[in-house]
Amino acid sequence: MLKFGLLLIVLTGLLFCGLTWDLIYLMFVVLSLYFLILGHYEYVDYNYFGNGLGGSLLSIVLVWLSVWIIMLMLLASLSAIKYNETYFLVIMLSMLLFLFFVFLSVDLIWFYISFEAVLIPTYLLIIGWGYQPERLQAGLYLIFYTVFVSLPLLIVLLWINSKSMNLTNMFASFNLISLFIFFCGVGAFLVKMPMFFVHLWLPKAHVEAPISGSMILAGILLKMGGFGLYRVGEYFMFMIKGLGMFWMSVSLVGGVYMSFVCLRQSDLKALIAYSSVVHMGLVIGGLMTMSLVGLIGSFVLMVGHGLCSSGLFCLANMNYERIHSRSMVVNKGLINLLPSSSLMWFLLVSSNMAAPMSLNLIGEITLLGCLLSYSTFMMIVLVILSFFSAAYCLYLYSGVQHGSLIKGSMPFYEMLVVEYLVLLLHWTPLNVLFLKLDFFLL
Repeated sequence: MLKFGLLLIVLTGLLFCGLTWDLIYLMFVVLSLYFLILGHYEYVDYNYFGNGLGGSLLSIVLVWLSVWIIMLMLLASLSAIKYNETYFLVIMLSMLLFLFFVFLSVDLIWFYISFEAVLIPTYLLIIGWGYQPERLQAGLYLIFYTVFVSLPLLIVLLWINSKSMNLTNMFASFNLISLFIFFCGVGAFLVKMPMFFVHLWLPKAHVEAPISGSMILAGILLKMGGFGLYRVGEYFMFMIKGLGMFWMSVSLVGGVYMSFVCLRQSDLKALIAYSSVVHMGLVIGGLMTMSLVGLIGSFVLMVGHGLCSSGLFCLANMNYERIHSRSMVVNKGLINLLPSSSLMWFLLVSSNMAAPMSLNLIGEITLLGCLLSYSTFMMIVLVILSFFSAAYCLYLYSGVQHGSLIKGSMPFYEMLVVEYLVLLLHWTPLNVLFLKLDFFLL
């Protein structure tokens, strides 16, 4: 803990002393490479970093993803952050510090404190640098949805810490008390993912957030819910095995419904946000099978979705900066004006629909096999889900790129080199890690 704390304090101090952006990026690259190399160890000790910090391969890779996405957030926000740059960078560094503690803290109470603390810089990002006046309402949605389920989780974690016995099979039978404790224990993570029925905060937060807020929400914060289910699920094994089918049914049927919602969206950012709910529904289904294959599939899909969805939000923001509208009616026909941007749209949208050579493909194939082995009744839902996932991705790409240009559109500038860099740094690990799949075998 001291190592990371000192590193981030030094970064912040140098920042206030006039550190250049180039050096900040260099530090982030070195940090991300460190965690990527560390992930190649077959076994990382649970107290590897000392002072109660450590973790498995899952923790290390999610920390690498956090560093990578925050580095790309800084690159993507160069033109968007025209004022209060220092405050913005301090918020980024504090968010990175909290994410370190979320993924690397061994103690459950420290995990909970960090889990909730990430909410503060996210809220400041949305209300401080968001675009529309409705960002205040979006921030309130985010706070209330999260806080409403966080206090029951704290009580459950304190109760678990107070027990000295083995809690692996804490509940041997179903009764009202055990059901209540179980719902309190997993509720906060299902809202954070978010599961269908408790997902309404996500589209609002995405639509009103600046580009950096959308990237951190899609890339990291949704993964915190999956990681929390993985951490706390070991205490509720008996309950998850009994109620697993309920959670899977809600998530997968909700995913099908969200696919239909995506097909009638006219707002670019809202469409990408709703597609995140579809992918996270599959992740919840995989985690609730309580099998190693389901865990690995969820892990791969979480990393793939974090890179892919963040890149799509970058593309949507690049269109918004030029057209000044998120409407797909206004954004159509862009292949005539920005043909090279059309290539990046194609690469990232094809990855989002689980085309070959992307992590999403491996994650979805693994999860489909795992869910079908759990119950063959899921066949119909999974077929519909897969088909309509591809359908809304095609709708997104063809709606933005094809069609006639809208009359009266303002003249705008070409794609910048830094924008190509941001998009390629999203797409490259998403498709290169495909070649190193033993990296994800927990």
